[in-house]
Amino acid sequence: VGFKLILLSYVRNAAEYDHGVNTFDPRGKLLQVEYAIEAVKLGSTAIGIQTAEGVVLAVEKRINSSLLVPSSVKKLVKLDAHIGCAMSGLVADARTLVDLARTETQNHWFTYNEQMQIKSVVQCVSDVCMGFGEGSMARPYGVSLLVGGVDENGPALYHTDPAGTMKRFQAKAIGSGCEGAQTQLQEHYNKSMKIHEAQKLALEVLKQVMEEKINETNVELASIVALPEDQVSPVNGHGVFQVATSEEKKAIISTLSADVL
Repeated sequence: VGFKLILLSYVRNAAEYDHGVNTFDPRGKLLQVEYAIEAVKLGSTAIGIQTAEGVVLAVEKRINSSLLVPSSVKKLVKLDAHIGCAMSGLVADARTLVDLARTETQNHWFTYNEQMQIKSVVQCVSDVCMGFGEGSMARPYGVSLLVGGVDENGPALYHTDPAGTMKRFQAKAIGSGCEGAQTQLQEHYNKSMKIHEAQKLALEVLKQVMEEKINETNVELASIVALPEDQVSPVNGHGVFQVATSEEKKAIISTLSADVL
């Protein structure tokens, strides 16, 4: 009975603190941010894996209707020639952040005649996420991003969340299946794996957490591959963003194990 009274009291108090986006509750939490993080957990599962050869991004595509054109569902986008991004949560919110990142990378190119560092791009996105409640955005962005790329410091993979926090990972999963996927990544990831091994691992993990049977239509796969030393230049940069074709995805899926990882 005592526990129920405490829980009921907290629910009533929470209702008083979740109206304002900048109001902390007695536990020190911003409830609107907590709700946005929960919205991300309802989104499609996305996976990022960093290797010495580059970064792999893979995302589940939920095809809820036979009348839906699969190519119209975009959960994996190019930010610049050397940077890619996977998203989970509210895709409409992600479009705003993607447009910002693209603008920042192009402005940097025109100003300094060089490609923007991955960390700097993610920092710009995170700063915008922190600005909720200001200007036209009256609530936190309900989306998390996995941003991967290759710059002069080598391959890098970053994660951003609705609170504006940015962290670097060697392998990271977000979305509805993130808990099971992250556990599998921790068990099977190793720093020495090649890019093709990372692609297979990403799809293998997605296969285990997706509700639908995996095929070349309901997943997106991309790689940001580091260029050889003799091809690196201010024009070419240090890496190139490549989206896997349906044939390439089908070939990888055909090699996946029928057993659970």
